[in-house]
Amino acid sequence: MKLKSLILGSVAAAGLSTAGFAADLGVLTSLDVCDSLGISGLTISSADNCLQITGEVKYEFNWGDYNGTFPGMGTATHAGTRNVMDNDSVTVNGVVYDNDWSSDVDSWLKFVGTASSDFGPASATIKIKNEHKVTVVNEGYAVPAAGGAAVYTAPAAANANVVIDEAYVSIGDTTVIMAGKKGSVANFGDDEPFNFLGLFNSDAVDKGVMFAKDLPYDGGHVIQVVSDLGNGVVVKGGLENLDSNATAAFGVGGYYDAVAGAQNAGTLVGVVEYAGDGITAHVTGMAGGILDGIVENWAVHAGVTGTFDMFKVRAAGAYSANNANDTHWNVLASAEATFDMFKIALSGEAAGGQNAGVAVATQTGIGGSIGATVTEGVSINLGGKWFDEDNNVANNESYQVAAQLVAAVSETIKITGEIGVYGTNKAAAVATAGQTDFYGAAELAWAPGGGFTSSVKGEVHQNGAYKVTFKAAKAFQ
Repeated sequence: MKLKSLILGSVAAAGLSTAGFAADLGVLTSLDVCDSLGISGLTISSADNCLQITGEVKYEFNWGDYNGTFPGMGTATHAGTRNVMDNDSVTVNGVVYDNDWSSDVDSWLKFVGTASSDFGPASATIKIKNEHKVTVVNEGYAVPAAGGAAVYTAPAAANANVVIDEAYVSIGDTTVIMAGKKGSVANFGDDEPFNFLGLFNSDAVDKGVMFAKDLPYDGGHVIQVVSDLGNGVVVKGGLENLDSNATAAFGVGGYYDAVAGAQNAGTLVGVVEYAGDGITAHVTGMAGGILDGIVENWAVHAGVTGTFDMFKVRAAGAYSANNANDTHWNVLASAEATFDMFKIALSGEAAGGQNAGVAVATQTGIGGSIGATVTEGVSINLGGKWFDEDNNVANNESYQVAAQLVAAVSETIKITGEIGVYGTNKAAAVATAGQTDFYGAAELAWAPGGGFTSSVKGEVHQNGAYKVTFKAAKAFQ
């Protein structure tokens, strides 16, 4: 029995119990509004409103000895951390505590009520979200910050709060006006490398290129307009971060100097996008902290991807600055060629900038891969990537080389195996230069249909780290 039928059947049963509910039954079971608005999925309609319900539940469990970080992979000045899984432990009275684990349930439920208007569909959206996660490191034992004997600290209670992730209204068709709490209209796409291992700095900024983290702040309380001009051109504009979601200070511990949180309130966002004739491209501009009448920081992100028969090319860049003479730039280029059973990809990246007007380290990286379809459902990938954290300093490089096998055992089961090595010529406090860490990983993924996916993955490292990960997810719409 379909879920919609079950819901409406329950409403019918309840409605027949009283004359009042019976009179409303025809209104509740009408689907004409949803059909006329082109809305499908799980819906409930009234005489003039269609309520669409979507949601998802994801679960992830990790267990092993993986919380440490492989020495030498380092932390970039303004690109985040590129850490490789490593083991660590705490010894108390001769007993070694080294196991780590985490259990994480992410869920969300979204309601969109839509009706027709003279300006196009008018909608109200509410999305509730919850992350319920517990993380345990070294079985709960830790060394106090001030030193001394290790002590047991009970893991923090899981966050069970349900939050309103989105709450906004919108109206329009080719031009849509939106206001409330939601994500940004900024476009940060067309910037991921094509090679299968990616690039070190790209991974550190969540794939691609990016300006300094959280500069400017976006999303939150917003007023936005999106307009489709035709011929593949879309323009977007918004006033975002009107609720000043910055903390008391901005940039503490990061690349930028601290600025009072309230001064970062209000971000003006403008976007131009194009999609057509094998090309997708965008330019996103942002100016932060405008509500006090002074632009405290600004940023630009741009990307373009071209697909021409057997070839794909991509270029992307990001730049940001603030009124304290801090700047950051990040660029990336990638190309891919497909020849029958082979696929070849090459990528490069670079990043740099200034801190208070003084140049910081310029960083560069390259990566490449070659893939081959051996038989139907079986493919292999060979690749590597290299990164120099400071082009002006010797012995500051890191690398990864790996081989991957992907085999579709059936229409619903896929096995992925990978072996490789991380390495660096950087010296570490407890080791000499020229460290390496060989690793192996295997994953079994299952997608039986119905939107359900699940996987089990095991990973072991030469440095002693190991990790087992189980995932399961299901979305409905």
